Amino acid sequence: MTTDLPISFPVQGLSCASCVGRVERALQALPGASRVSVNLASGRASLHLPAGASPAAAAEAVAAAGYDVPETETVLAVEGMSCASCVGRVERGLAAVPGVRGVGVNLATGRAHVRHLDGIVERASLEQAVGQAGYTVASAEDAAPADRRAAEARILRRDVIAAAVLALPIVVLDMGGHLVPSFHHALTGWIGETGNAVIQAVLATLVLAGPGRRFFARGVPGLLRGHPDMNALVALGSGAAYLYSLVSTVAPGILPAGSAHLYFEASTLIVTLILLGRFMEARAKGRTGAAIARLMDLAPKTARVIRAGAEVEVPLAALRVGDVVRVRPGERVAADGTVVAGASYVDESMVTGEPVPVRKEPGGATVGGTVNGQGSFDLRVGSVGADTVLAQIARMVEAAQGAKLPIQALLDRVTGWFVPAVMALSLATFLAWLALGPEPALGNALVHAIAVLIIACPCAMGLATPTSIMVGTGRAARGGVLFRDGSALQRLREIRVVALDKTGTLTEGRPRLTDIIGPGRDEADLLTLAAAVETRSEHPLATALVAAARERGLTLPASDAFEALAGHGVSGRVAGRAVALG
Repeated sequence: MTTDLPISFPVQGLSCASCVGRVERALQALPGASRVSVNLASGRASLHLPAGASPAAAAEAVAAAGYDVPETETVLAVEGMSCASCVGRVERGLAAVPGVRGVGVNLATGRAHVRHLDGIVERASLEQAVGQAGYTVASAEDAAPADRRAAEARILRRDVIAAAVLALPIVVLDMGGHLVPSFHHALTGWIGETGNAVIQAVLATLVLAGPGRRFFARGVPGLLRGHPDMNALVALGSGAAYLYSLVSTVAPGILPAGSAHLYFEASTLIVTLILLGRFMEARAKGRTGAAIARLMDLAPKTARVIRAGAEVEVPLAALRVGDVVRVRPGERVAADGTVVAGASYVDESMVTGEPVPVRKEPGGATVGGTVNGQGSFDLRVGSVGADTVLAQIARMVEAAQGAKLPIQALLDRVTGWFVPAVMALSLATFLAWLALGPEPALGNALVHAIAVLIIACPCAMGLATPTSIMVGTGRAARGGVLFRDGSALQRLREIRVVALDKTGTLTEGRPRLTDIIGPGRDEADLLTLAAAVETRSEHPLATALVAAARERGLTLPASDAFEALAGHGVSGRVAGRAVALG
């Protein structure tokens, strides 16, 4: 018994009943199509196709009728990628799914951005394609990307330490005699050549079966499928050195005379150093990803909501559109909204770049995460969650970090052929040394072939560009510079002139008194009168005047009859003298 495949997708361009009829007839003409229905109000088409039929055929039928199926994007967190060859395989696997229009896989972020026809391509089909390429997709319920990166770094740190602790005795046992000849003689007299070899074999086995197991678990299956990657190179290099040394230890007689040498230190150092490199990469990813987390931390964790005339403190996630929130002096504004009562000056430099606080009074718009001044006001929440300005900025930075530059596409094409080429070169090196090298030819051939495998790995080629993007955009975000498009970084090399149109970029970011011009008046007297009145004002320029008076050690007398005129200035009396500033 076969099961029909239900499909539902949006259709663009429907404007009347005749449009509906044309699309329905086009879909009904598909082999085995049944229950065809097109809804003009919702702009969606639904039908059942026989099991095994391609949903993309429905989209092609709609396009042939003169209408379009809109595109959407799905983001997948791909686990197990280690080099640019992995990126190429995942991209090719996803691009082969019918209905996929574009694929971009970023090695540094571990994410695949798939652009496909809406409703035609299911997430399950994309995950299946990734699985067939030899990798896994983290489910939506898994930990957040930042948490996954932190967990990955912790695991790698543990494995690096374990590998180093186990590899160090092997290096000492094998290389110590080269540095101190008496050490070799003492060691041979104590445990013997066989005992030395057995100890190294046991320690090397622990390294490869423990911290190094990941390379074999991921590299060998890819090698058997004909898709070798960085893991395959490490598995081949360390595995070959280990097996050769194990044969030299257990059955040296089957090797040519004089060629039974130990290379356990090479196999364990390969694993240890590659793990160390991956640990450093994981830490770099975590640090750059933290820029977005710090951006989101600008929003307060709680908000004071006015309910039944009383303030109730609630988590920020519990805010709803329409709630009235009270913002006290010095606090961060809780949400995007509109001021309904009170007034204050708010520092919005994180959004606008302008260092001078902006006056907020009833009717004024607020941005969540900005810093309130000395006043207090109530705001009505206008947007929450992913709709806030702060969340949109974070998404923009994240999108820029995950962008693939044009040069990266070129690198991915090169490295797609790089691993097979390295393996071929390694084999050629082995055969050349075996045929033409000095005795013991087999040992020398093995050592040089392994060197080619490890030294020529394309790890840096695949990670250099995406990691640079993450570091650059992350550092820029911390400095207040936001990139909406990662490709802008590549175009920066062509820039010869930079125009800056915001104060606070080249200035200190806050107003400061620089000069006092008062013909015939004492500067100290003028500043004393002005600062005495401004002590009652919350305006940023008032703060600058008061700060300048205190820096000069002036004593500020009390002022009275203070009055603030919005948009004009302030006035008051100081020691019986009328003072007006504006």
